[in-house]
Amino acid sequence: MSGILDLLNSDLGKTIISGVSGSTGTDQNKTSSVLTMALPVLMKAMERNASTPQGAEGLMGALSNKHDGSILDNLGGLFGGGVDDEVKQDGSKILGHVLGNKQQGVEKILGEKSGLDAGSVGNILKVAAPILMGVLGKQARQNNVSSSNDIGGLLGGLLGGNDAKEEQSFLEKILDADGDGSVIDDVAGMVLGNASKKGGLGGLLGGLFGGK
Repeated sequence: MSGILDLLNSDLGKTIISGVSGSTGTDQNKTSSVLTMALPVLMKAMERNASTPQGAEGLMGALSNKHDGSILDNLGGLFGGGVDDEVKQDGSKILGHVLGNKQQGVEKILGEKSGLDAGSVGNILKVAAPILMGVLGKQARQNNVSSSNDIGGLLGGLLGGNDAKEEQSFLEKILDADGDGSVIDDVAGMVLGNASKKGGLGGLLGGLFGGK
């Protein structure tokens, strides 16, 4: 199974990036940076939530019903006339549910690293969250994930499995940040330190955070 960042590099990913960029009035490169950082963070948060039976059941229910992947079948329509308020409200609910009280801290860190204000990051995430849920719904269908027990495996697979310990702890750090600034430097230093190891999420994020 290819990872979530492979998706962003695909034709579908490019459509998503340009569509989100157009619908939020945000520079395409910055939108791409935000999504590249934010999608793994959101998935890590979902993986955390799905580690409880109740959380896994809730996520499985959402993927079986509203977020079954059908949103991906008509992205042209979704972005065509500007993204519907209903989609953004749905995105807002998803973010609140997935990130909880970490939402502001996460948006602030992503903003500082991508050169956008937290409000713009929030707008990007509101549009991206329902699409991400659609991607997960589609993957769940394709991989016959029908029980809440399997959902953690699906998320772990898209995040690159358990072999990427440093990347996983990096995502954990962002999720635990309170947005006070100090952790941002720690996280950036950690990623830049790993950027020389090409490939994987670390190398990719290292590039985004200014390392090559």
